[in-house]
Amino acid sequence: MKKIFTAVMLVSAFCLCLSCIKTAGDGSAPGKLMFRFEGNPKELSKTSAELPDTNEFLITVSDESGSVIFDGKYRELPEAVDIAPGSYSIFVRSEDFSGLKFSSPQYGDEQCVVVPPAGVMTVELGCRQINSGIRLDISPDFLTAYPDGVLFIRAGDSRLMYGYSETRIAYFCPGTVSLVLYENGEETLLLTRTLVSQEILTLKVSVSAGSDPAGAGGISISLDTSRVWTNESYVIGSGDSGGVSVDAAMTVSEAMDNIGMDDVWVSGFIVGGDLTSANASFDPPFKSASNLLLGPRSSVSSRESCIAVQLPSGDVRDALNLSSNPEMLGRLVCLKGDIESSYYGLVGLKNVSDFVLK
Repeated sequence: MKKIFTAVMLVSAFCLCLSCIKTAGDGSAPGKLMFRFEGNPKELSKTSAELPDTNEFLITVSDESGSVIFDGKYRELPEAVDIAPGSYSIFVRSEDFSGLKFSSPQYGDEQCVVVPPAGVMTVELGCRQINSGIRLDISPDFLTAYPDGVLFIRAGDSRLMYGYSETRIAYFCPGTVSLVLYENGEETLLLTRTLVSQEILTLKVSVSAGSDPAGAGGISISLDTSRVWTNESYVIGSGDSGGVSVDAAMTVSEAMDNIGMDDVWVSGFIVGGDLTSANASFDPPFKSASNLLLGPRSSVSSRESCIAVQLPSGDVRDALNLSSNPEMLGRLVCLKGDIESSYYGLVGLKNVSDFVLK
């Protein structure tokens, strides 16, 4: 299951741009910078989308002078980064993107955070679409009227031919996008629009009745606003139905905040097992078949970041226990069970009745 999330800050002040407020940190005790993806919006768009695995996201952390502290995949990021007090810019994205491309939605977040001396800054990273898109719905009468015409999408210095039978969305960096008709060696600008991130614009292109095909004046263009993407926030306790289904599964952190809920779905990565009241194992071989640790990401190595899962005898234990199935380590799974306050000293998921591997 691939999760997407709306960005909020947990500990200190923040801004959603890369212009940081400078803070004096010389001579101060180091702080810690921690990251996690959170939330669970119910709908990203009017249509379904294949969402990326946040573990494979690219993340860049820079200090206020522009020096890069970390640049790599999210799964390679240490769980806690010891760092000097000050301002830091964070840019996380599903892929590096530029130009104009079909079927290339880019997800991610940009934040600016301030790490206090000897303090901990935990950043909840968002996962929203950060580029824009355009799709053409070309009427058959356009092909009849302009058999030698070619339609292009233009954004910045990039241009992309949009075939009459094309149905894909063309993605570009937020800003101005234009629709251009090329015919008989001449270009005619038909329309220009400015889109922000998350906007998907559908243009219906047709020919006005009785128009003269010799010129572009008869072309009719209408906007279909049903393809505008939305960004929703999920607030625990707001009455939203988190955990009622696999698609609405709670994250590990949400489960920690919902102790006492029964028969709910929780999503996380299998990161360890062999639990005791004070310890856990994160590396094979594993001995116990009755429990495992569920973490918010596959690279977690701290038991306090996880929930403990009791594996009942039967199909669930047979399929998931790390003693018999070491290949399950690192797998994303949804589990249905009861959230209890303590199991081996951690928030626990017990009475697991069902599971879905992702």
